[in-house]
Amino acid sequence: MNRKKWIWQHEDFPNFNYDYERIEPLIYRLVEKSGELKGRIAYLDVGAKENFSIETSIEEIVSNSKIEGVELQRDSVRSSLRKKFDIAFNRAEDKSTKTTDALTELYVDSRFNQEPLSLERLHRWHSQIFKDYNSIFYPVKKGVFRSYDDMQIVSGTIGHEKVHYEAIPPKDIAKNIDELLDYINYAKTNFAVKSAIAHLWFESIHPYDDGNGRIGRAITNYILAKDGGLDNRYYSISSAINQDKEGYYEAFEEVQNLDKNSHLEVTNWIIWHTRSIEKSIEFSIENIQKVVKKTKFFDKMKSLKLNEKQRKVINRLLDVGEGNFEGGLTNKKYRGLTKTNSVTASRHLKDMLDKGIIREIEGFSGRNIRYELDFGIKKEEK
Repeated sequence: MNRKKWIWQHEDFPNFNYDYERIEPLIYRLVEKSGELKGRIAYLDVGAKENFSIETSIEEIVSNSKIEGVELQRDSVRSSLRKKFDIAFNRAEDKSTKTTDALTELYVDSRFNQEPLSLERLHRWHSQIFKDYNSIFYPVKKGVFRSYDDMQIVSGTIGHEKVHYEAIPPKDIAKNIDELLDYINYAKTNFAVKSAIAHLWFESIHPYDDGNGRIGRAITNYILAKDGGLDNRYYSISSAINQDKEGYYEAFEEVQNLDKNSHLEVTNWIIWHTRSIEKSIEFSIENIQKVVKKTKFFDKMKSLKLNEKQRKVINRLLDVGEGNFEGGLTNKKYRGLTKTNSVTASRHLKDMLDKGIIREIEGFSGRNIRYELDFGIKKEEK
């Protein structure tokens, strides 16, 4: 008889065990962070809220695919979102694709449609992920469960493969998905715990040829919005997970392997998952602070006389973010951005310095002088 190695082979699967006393303090902190985010969002004007929501949504869609090694063009996703919500959408500048339109539909449905999650809906999400995908070498059956046994998560080169996980046989998929959907729709479990368990449970079933991770994270978003009441237009859990992909996969392996977890104990997984949600909210709070700072900067700039080249450079510095313009702004970089000569660049930089738009970076002088934005503009012109 084959030795039982994977979580679904345990006789009590999917009756997971966890220590709520260890998890509860993290949930309280998550709720507090969510309240702080909501408060900061309230101070933004309507336009800033819309833009922040769009940019955060772009981050979620792009990161959800990037975790799986799929790169999306941000401009294409932005067009798809603006087209969907009709936010200042210019069809003449439409850069959307069939893929980004479909992924936007999935995103919107998982976050804003609070109808019970159904099998048909899961299949539709899967079809949307692979809307414009066609491959002879790596075919994917869209919107249907896999029909083969050897679904494995493998890493390493040929001849040196490591099997991290082997999924449920196809004959058991439908039954397990039905049980999972009942749990998602009707269990009276805390939203953070439910989102973590549902995510783990779905990945353990691994019902599709491909795209399971992306659907698992969509399920997480669905539960956080429906059960937790979190306004997830303003944070991106996939972005937080993408920044710790190694930890993400290690957390799965620790809990899905019976050699490491013989008692279906999932406390550490729930803790990791909850902290990832908290991190995503913290990232958004930081980004809102940047938005507010940029808005105040623009407000002060309105009263200053600046030429087109100066404004172009300022916008570039604002786009990359405070402290992220590598090496600071120099005469040479100003020339490169504006296609002007050294004398003109020096005059423009001095004018910006005198007006308090930029300041000198300590430790550099003479020909090596470097500048950064000064968010405390000193002078105002009437």
